[in-house]
Amino acid sequence: MQVQDKNQMGKVFTNITIINNADQILAEAGFLAEEQVRSVTLENVLVDTGATTLCLPAEIIAKLGLRVLKEVDVVTAMGIGTTRVFQDAKINVDGREGTFECLELPGGKNPLLGVIPLEALGLELDLKNQHLKVLPISPTETYLTI
Repeated sequence: MQVQDKNQMGKVFTNITIINNADQILAEAGFLAEEQVRSVTLENVLVDTGATTLCLPAEIIAKLGLRVLKEVDVVTAMGIGTTRVFQDAKINVDGREGTFECLELPGGKNPLLGVIPLEALGLELDLKNQHLKVLPISPTETYLTI
């Protein structure tokens, strides 16, 4: 039986791999060596349904070499602020993969995985068991709708 820290109750953490999708496209086209594709694997990323999308600290964004898309106003625990949106973050979570924008976290906080990637990848929170549930995608049952 696993003993849980009361501060962690009701929270879900997961491991994610993030790849610079622009690098990967260049590598697939033969313009960049495969080993030059920038990526990081992050452990114990908080799955946060209060966050809209993938949120990363500046140092991880810099390591990945993601390009700025725009600057936006965001709501944080400290109130409304401004941050940058980056493009081409390809993430892999529990075998599901997709490319998303990500927000830069002010102050170098811990990464967050928000609701847009969760829904797009067919992942659902199981708070009781504190893990992500992978929704079905098969010829007989699928989370995808039209």
